[in-house]
Amino acid sequence: MTTTTHTTPQATNFAPLSDNFRWGVATSAYQIEGAADEDGRTPSIWDTYCRRPGAVANGEHGDVACDHYHRMEQDVDLIHGLGVDTYRFSVSWPRVQPHGRGPANAKGLDFYERLTDRLLAKGITPWITLYHWDLPQELEDAGGWPERDTAYRFADYADLVYDRLGDRVEHWTTLNEPWCSAMLGYWIGAHAPGRRNFKHGIHAVHHLLLGHGLAAQRMRAKGAQTLGITVNLGTADPETDRPEDHAAARRADGLGTRLYLDPIVHGRYPQDIVDELGGIGIELPVQDGDMEAIATPLDVLGVNYYSGSLFSGVEEDGTAGTGDDGLPTTRVVRRDVPRTAMDWEIVPSSLTDLLVRLHRDYGLPMVITENGAAFADTAEADGTVHDADRTAFLEAHIRAVADARAQGADMRGYFAWSLMDNFEWAYGYDKRFGIVRVDYDTQTRTVKDSGLWYRDTIRLTRESAR
Repeated sequence: MTTTTHTTPQATNFAPLSDNFRWGVATSAYQIEGAADEDGRTPSIWDTYCRRPGAVANGEHGDVACDHYHRMEQDVDLIHGLGVDTYRFSVSWPRVQPHGRGPANAKGLDFYERLTDRLLAKGITPWITLYHWDLPQELEDAGGWPERDTAYRFADYADLVYDRLGDRVEHWTTLNEPWCSAMLGYWIGAHAPGRRNFKHGIHAVHHLLLGHGLAAQRMRAKGAQTLGITVNLGTADPETDRPEDHAAARRADGLGTRLYLDPIVHGRYPQDIVDELGGIGIELPVQDGDMEAIATPLDVLGVNYYSGSLFSGVEEDGTAGTGDDGLPTTRVVRRDVPRTAMDWEIVPSSLTDLLVRLHRDYGLPMVITENGAAFADTAEADGTVHDADRTAFLEAHIRAVADARAQGADMRGYFAWSLMDNFEWAYGYDKRFGIVRVDYDTQTRTVKDSGLWYRDTIRLTRESAR
């Protein structure tokens, strides 16, 4: 009988990232915490959306998820064992401020205080995201992010969290991926709350950014040291030199990147996008003082990167048309390149291009706050996962970050998405991004080969600086 042994993938030494660079893992509250109705937490838009027939694969939800709320101590020990120095996690708004208004829920804040203190005791820096998509349902019932009042409610909530944890947490992110909240939630309808109104989506963009700015102003006034926002970004390249393709790539970049970063950094919305929206009767609901708040100076830009895209301004039959949003055709062109289980193209070179461009156009220090991939993992009998595809993905993208740094981009860190397999939004539990496997039947955690590689790579890279 022949037996085979498996060895952990050999670590990579990213010497260019050995100095002034953070290594971390990331999660979000609704995706891992569970305890959906415990200790005063009230429903979020995701609790509601998951109950909509057909909205989430297999009718799944985050009621239990990874049960992190009850297993936090062992999860922090797991993080410590991976050798990272930073843990990015989000705070659940309806856990801390039930119903989205009024005083803080002490039990909710107690949980995040325990988590913060345990991280610090293990030598791990907590990096808090205040909003990762779990809007209290009552605020959605009142109109949600398309309504201006939600921005003020968010600033009040940020106050509550900062007042409790600001004495020991240095790094604060206001919003995670406002494009997803606005466009997937209020226009495309693929995320909670599942609306399909392009005007509402555009209004949500402005009020998300306003909420960010108001919260940043308040936290800065109270002494916050490191403030940032996290945006999901990719590259937008034209398929050919046709004017229509260049226009489509410009429009995609405008609606996906510049609509967020121009106001945050430069205090103005991109005029070409403002004009195109005006052409279909949509105006950004800007009021006096809004742009000054949105442009509150930041210390870091969080970049979530998963893929880049190629765009065409004509339909597949070669005709020009109009999209469902009323704007000219902006079609993503499918390329013959490797893909993840999410059907996202694997193009690490586009990450280098993106980071160099962001450094040139916006000039903020940057941290990769999410990067990772879902693949069709196969678990061995003992729970181990030999995920060479994920390890290769991580290695290629960290190398892309190193290349961007070598070209002058001010790169300060890389956080792998995700610490562990979790509830993947509309995909339920079908897609696994974790570098740690979760057996959802037993809640057993097992570090995958990619997690072992990440641990060893961090150690080797740090040693190269000595």
